[in-house]
Amino acid sequence: MIGRRALWEIFHVLLGVGAAYVIAALSAWAYPLATTDIWVVAIVAMLLTMAMGVSPIRRAMVEDQAQRVKE
Repeated sequence: MIGRRALWEIFHVLLGVGAAYVIAALSAWAYPLATTDIWVVAIVAMLLTMAMGVSPIRRAMVEDQAQRVKE
């Protein structure tokens, strides 16, 4: 089972990906000539956001597991 800390970290990663998506969608709408370039950069940003979230999620899962062992 995923603990509370890990769920919060996952929430923050998803929030970052969602923000990148909204910014990309609005940018592509505002400047249609660069739609392809905007989405390429946005996808890379979303992938990097997910990659940067792996370590905090793993750390939170270890902390949750340690707390469960204490109980």
